[in-house]
Amino acid sequence: MKEKISEFLKETEAFKAENLEQLEQFRIKFLSKKGLIPGLFADFKNVAASDRRDVGQLINTLKKSVQEKIISLKSSFETTTDAEASGLDLTLPSTTQLGSRHPLSIVRNEIIDIFSRIGFTVAEGPEIEDDFHNFTALNFPKNHPARDMQDTFFIETDPDILLRTHTSSVQIRVMENTKPPIRVLLPGRVFRNEAISARAHCIFHQVEGLSIDTDVSFADLKTTLYYFAKELFGEDTKIRFRPSYFPFTEPSAEMDISCNICGGKGCNICKYTGWVEILGCGMVDPNVLEFCNIDSQKYTGYAFGMGIERVTMLKYQINDLRLFFENDIRFLKQFQSS
Repeated sequence: MKEKISEFLKETEAFKAENLEQLEQFRIKFLSKKGLIPGLFADFKNVAASDRRDVGQLINTLKKSVQEKIISLKSSFETTTDAEASGLDLTLPSTTQLGSRHPLSIVRNEIIDIFSRIGFTVAEGPEIEDDFHNFTALNFPKNHPARDMQDTFFIETDPDILLRTHTSSVQIRVMENTKPPIRVLLPGRVFRNEAISARAHCIFHQVEGLSIDTDVSFADLKTTLYYFAKELFGEDTKIRFRPSYFPFTEPSAEMDISCNICGGKGCNICKYTGWVEILGCGMVDPNVLEFCNIDSQKYTGYAFGMGIERVTMLKYQINDLRLFFENDIRFLKQFQSS
């Protein structure tokens, strides 16, 4: 009986069908009520007790092999039939559609390139932060009203852990582990609990810069940012600084550029003023330096930070921030990789 089953296995492995009708005949031969496999099970009672285990395994192996052969051939016939019915020629070469970088990635890389020309290196840090690096070390004392300026996503099980609200937390980590002089650029994704609109999102991207050395002045900061804005937006871009407040810088300022979406006439992006604020900046507060064990009597520094989405909207004249997150191919295919 073992020899007979072995012959059936060889026959199954070698079987080929040219159409579904031949495959059905194969199924009937082996699996129908009067087929070979039911016959083998019927004869199993006559097998010697010492051989029953081996014979039983062989019959099951044969049955499984027949079933897999039927499924495989049937699937190939159905695929061929579907392709023929749809008029597809599967022998034709595929068409290639090249992708491109996301506009946010293009602008992020361009910003990094501009600042790298004047000596900035790139540093990154964790998106899940602790309260000390995100707030306290940046001169946000506990219960300070300045914390209300940022709607924070806290981790429910541990109120000391949060999703970072700015990449300023990486500034602290760099200053903790690096001795001046420091000149770094800090790109990354940040999170704030804000209503999603044409001008805001709960997830966005920032690039911050930090320079610490002896005799660093506000004039150095302005010169750096003038250079950046002219390089990114063009020599005709108008720039202005306005006094502002940030807990981690003193004095602080915001930098505006002329709105190139409306040409200064007024639109929803510039709030109909003709100007768009693209970044905040200022001289690093001495308290922040001391938190990081940097001698504030010897060293001074400046910091700045900007939203990549805002800058990208201005550069490409996009009037709705939500487009960056919708993955609409009609929008994305307009941008070319750099």
